[in-house]
Amino acid sequence: MTGLTPNTSAEAYRTPFYVGIDIGGTSIKIGIVDDLGRSVAAARIPTQAQVSPEPVVGEIRLAIERLVATKHLQMSDIVAVGVGAPGPIDIPAGRLGTPFNLPGWHHFPICDRLFDALKKPIAFANDANAAAFGEYWVGSGRDYNSIVLFTLGTGIGAGIIVNGDSIDGENSLGSECGHMIIDSQNDARICSCGLRGHLEAYTSATSVIHRVNEALQSGKSSSVIDRVAAGEQLSTFMLFEEAEQGDPLSLDIILQTAYYLSIGIVNVLYTVDPGAVFLGGAMDFGGRGATTGKRFLETLRAEVKRRAFPTIAQNLNLDFAALGGTAGYIGAAGIARKSTRASANGDSS
Repeated sequence: MTGLTPNTSAEAYRTPFYVGIDIGGTSIKIGIVDDLGRSVAAARIPTQAQVSPEPVVGEIRLAIERLVATKHLQMSDIVAVGVGAPGPIDIPAGRLGTPFNLPGWHHFPICDRLFDALKKPIAFANDANAAAFGEYWVGSGRDYNSIVLFTLGTGIGAGIIVNGDSIDGENSLGSECGHMIIDSQNDARICSCGLRGHLEAYTSATSVIHRVNEALQSGKSSSVIDRVAAGEQLSTFMLFEEAEQGDPLSLDIILQTAYYLSIGIVNVLYTVDPGAVFLGGAMDFGGRGATTGKRFLETLRAEVKRRAFPTIAQNLNLDFAALGGTAGYIGAAGIARKSTRASANGDSS
C-alpha cells in the first residue's frame, strides 16, 4: 500500500469524514476526505484487473482501516463511501458492466460487496463523472454552476456536472463524450469500442501513437525514430519531450490532437453550455508549466473560439484541471457526501 498524502493530523479537518474509492485498471486510489473536500489521507493498492475482484474488496477494507488508524480515527467517523469505476456501469444496480481495462471484474456487484465489507452507505459513479465532481466541488470548477471535465489518457473520459448534479443518464452512460461522433465517413478511425469516428479514436493517447506511426511509415522524419531504435517505447510523454526540443512532427501531432478535441468540446458546449471545460488525465503534454502544454491549450482555445458562438466562447473558461490524480477519490467522496446529505434532508429525487 502506497501513501499519497502527507501524514497530517485529522484534528485539522472538519467532520464528518467520507471515503472515496477511485478504481483504475492498474491501481485503486483510496482517500479519506473531510466535509470541506480536503484530503485527509490516501493510499493506493493494486487493482488485479485480470482476476476476481472478491479478494480486492478485502484489500480495500484493510486499506481504509489502516488509513483510519493512521489518523487516530474510528470507522464510526466515516459516514459514507463513494466509488468511481470505469464504464460501462449500472448505477441503479450498483454493478460494473464490461469495462475493457477490468476484464476480471465484468458485472461485479461492487456496491453490494463494499457494503457487506464496510457496513457504510455506498454511492456509485462513473470514474470520469466522479473526477468531474471533485473538480466542481473543490477544484478548478468550484466557482461555476456547471462544468465539463475531459480526461485525456489511454482513452477519453468525460464528466458533466450541471447545478451540482452529475449527468448519469437513463442507462448510466451519460457524459460518455469520448464516444461522440466527430467523423461520419465510412473510413473514419476505429475507436477502442469497435465503432468508427468517435472522439476517442482521434484524441486519446492510443490514437496519438497510431498517428505518429502512420506519419513515420509514410516517410516523415522525427527525432523519436532514434529513441525507438534505441529500444524505448513510443509514448505521448516521449512525444512531449521531443516537441519541447523542437521536433516538428511531434509538435504537429500534438497540435492536431487539439484540433480534433476542439470539435468534441464545441459539441458539448452547444449541448450543455457549461461555465468551464477542464482537461485532466495523464496526457497533458506538460500542462501549464511547459511550452508544448501551453501551445496545446492555446490551439485548443483558438479552435473552440473559431467554431463556437461568440457568447459561448468569450465566456468559457477552458483550462487544465487542478486536482490531478486526487480528483477521482475526492469526487467519489463528494458524491457520497451529497447523497448522504440529500437523504438526511428527505430528498428522494
